[in-house]
Amino acid sequence: MARQKLIRFDFNNQSPRIIQPGKPEFETIKGNWNKHFGNDNPLVFELGCGRGEYTTGLAAQYPERNFVGVDLKGNRIWKGATVADEENLPNVAFLRTHIHNIGDFVAENEVSEIWVTFPDPRPKTIDEKRRLTSHRYIHIYKKIMKEGGMFHFKTDDLPLFEYSLEVLAEFNVKDLVYTKNLYQSPMLEEHFGIRTTYEKKFSEKGRDINYLRCIL
Repeated sequence: MARQKLIRFDFNNQSPRIIQPGKPEFETIKGNWNKHFGNDNPLVFELGCGRGEYTTGLAAQYPERNFVGVDLKGNRIWKGATVADEENLPNVAFLRTHIHNIGDFVAENEVSEIWVTFPDPRPKTIDEKRRLTSHRYIHIYKKIMKEGGMFHFKTDDLPLFEYSLEVLAEFNVKDLVYTKNLYQSPMLEEHFGIRTTYEKKFSEKGRDINYLRCIL
């Protein structure tokens, strides 16, 4: 197991897809994502990407967009970067950092779209500010997103989903559409069969999957 970790650690250090502490680009990437990709295509972020299922899955569907998965766990990012290499996806990168620090790596109006899929629900009231759909985070997203930027949110946790709807209503978002049973909704087609590890786990237990999208 230790040897495997060292191999993955070395891979992450060598991979040009992965931007993490210790690499020069980690300090200069803010406002320069299109330079990293070598084009001016729209920029899409998956926050708390885990193994990057949506980052890589959507990148395969939309080669004309650039996708960045953000997570703190190097082991998870390793998996997403490996898939991107195997599928030869030039429009995929990963950033290793805390989500609450995303403003240190993304300039205002730099992002066209954000996905948040199956985050920790943080059910305790004391942890409300740590929910990725709290007022704190929506303010951050609005700052880095371009005018008309699309926000997507997906979870099996109904209390978190209803909380998120309430928060978004306070921000007067536009074109909000949602479902509390994605697998029985025509909106399922928008996901191209992409499922995260947690989604597979929860859906197999019979839980309904909640999903929304809106313009922030």
